[in-house]
Amino acid sequence: MQIKDLIEKSNLSIPKEQIIYDEPMKKHTSFKIGGEAEVFIKAKSELELKSLLEFVNKNKIPSYIVGNGSNLLVQDEGIEGIVIKIDIQKLEIQKKENGDIFVKVGAGNKLGKLAFELANDNVSGLEELAGIPGSIGGAIRMNAGAHGKEMKDIVQEARIIDREGKSRVLKNEELKFEYRNSIFSKKDYIVTEVTLKLQEGKREEILKKIKEYADIRREKQPLEYPSAGSTFKRGDTYITAKLIDECGLKGYKIGGAEVSKKHAGFIVNKGNATENDILKLVEHVKKEVFRKFGEDIELEIEILGGKK
Repeated sequence: MQIKDLIEKSNLSIPKEQIIYDEPMKKHTSFKIGGEAEVFIKAKSELELKSLLEFVNKNKIPSYIVGNGSNLLVQDEGIEGIVIKIDIQKLEIQKKENGDIFVKVGAGNKLGKLAFELANDNVSGLEELAGIPGSIGGAIRMNAGAHGKEMKDIVQEARIIDREGKSRVLKNEELKFEYRNSIFSKKDYIVTEVTLKLQEGKREEILKKIKEYADIRREKQPLEYPSAGSTFKRGDTYITAKLIDECGLKGYKIGGAEVSKKHAGFIVNKGNATENDILKLVEHVKKEVFRKFGEDIELEIEILGGKK
């Protein structure tokens, strides 16, 4: 039986407008690349997510969890099964007398938008991270960071659901944060809600800092082209972008994919790039860096999809 038929005969607690068939994934990634998802469903609450997990487990349907798609490369062949977008929106602010502020936020909230919303409430602590284009859930999964601050520095705890639909709360130390990594690379947990520990501030000063960091980002990064952010992880003893630059690879192109002329750590979509273009360019860059420096650089982006 087709997935569509199974969905229509099920008692999923998901509004029909949140279920889309044959959805182009390029509409849901910052790379603007990727084939169609067989089924694309937005989960706007923990209850909806649990209902979906029960459904896919019962019917043995492959499922994939995505956030804002800012760190994803979706394969040209598309994705069989169900793509579940975590779209849980929530914002609760609790101010303490000592100046600490605890913010409960849904995993679907966008990091940049959240920073501005909190600024309007005189809440400081997200200024450095405001330019990261991901969702809160995605930012926690990869311990996103910028300008010397990472998610691990502000996360108090996270509410998660496992693939069996069981929920629990993990404290900061249980999330096992590392550089661009966390417990989620080892455990198939889904973030639904996060509590951040922030501070009181003044709206004007917070907005000024956000603008300053945004100006730096605009000056140094190729924001004018679609990308998935930094393509490769930083090394323990080297700056990956510097090695790529020293290989003379800035501006090197394969198809519609190019090593950014502005920042060698970024591979950008210069126009109608395919997943195959990106991966061929990635392999060329890795090969050249290894040939010249003997370093095996690692991808920071995630690759999703492919037909079975």
